[in-house]
Amino acid sequence: MALPVLLAISGSLRRGSYNTAILTTLGEAITDKAALTVFALNDVPLYDQDADTDTPPAAVAALRAAIGAADGIVIAAPEYNHGISGVLKNALDWASRPHGKATLTGKPVFTLTSSPGAVGGARAHAQLNETLASIGARVVLRPQAVVGAVHEKIADGRLTDQRTLDFLVAGIDDLLADIAQPTTADREAS
Repeated sequence: MALPVLLAISGSLRRGSYNTAILTTLGEAITDKAALTVFALNDVPLYDQDADTDTPPAAVAALRAAIGAADGIVIAAPEYNHGISGVLKNALDWASRPHGKATLTGKPVFTLTSSPGAVGGARAHAQLNETLASIGARVVLRPQAVVGAVHEKIADGRLTDQRTLDFLVAGIDDLLADIAQPTTADREAS
């Protein structure tokens, strides 16, 4: 049986991104459970409804296709000014379209945030989950996955704090359990 496919999205474009480091480390830690691929948002243009046609920009089409092909999504977000980054919000705006047919609707999503501050991006975490709920994504219900003092837990592009990694892997386990649950559509089809 094939492993579940997880699409990971980092809300940061920075080369030394803590969130990308966390996602990379998570992917390495779960190779026996799932195949995790990080999707870079660097080429996704600013949302423009005039460009959101049957042939959207190539990077948007790639994002939507990757979301559609994945069994579940993992989103790691930094906290900027008490909220999620503009680049992540922009990607979610593209992923929320076309209205009523968005590939993110109904998709299981595990969210985490990180920050050098003590609260680990808790405000961004709340905003991220609210945005995903409005899109209709199935956010995994679990204790908040926030990584405080993240700058002390990353070295050489890897998450080095084992306790934090174990907690986040447990979040992936919850995501995989959610993926394994039949949806209403599955039950109606059988």
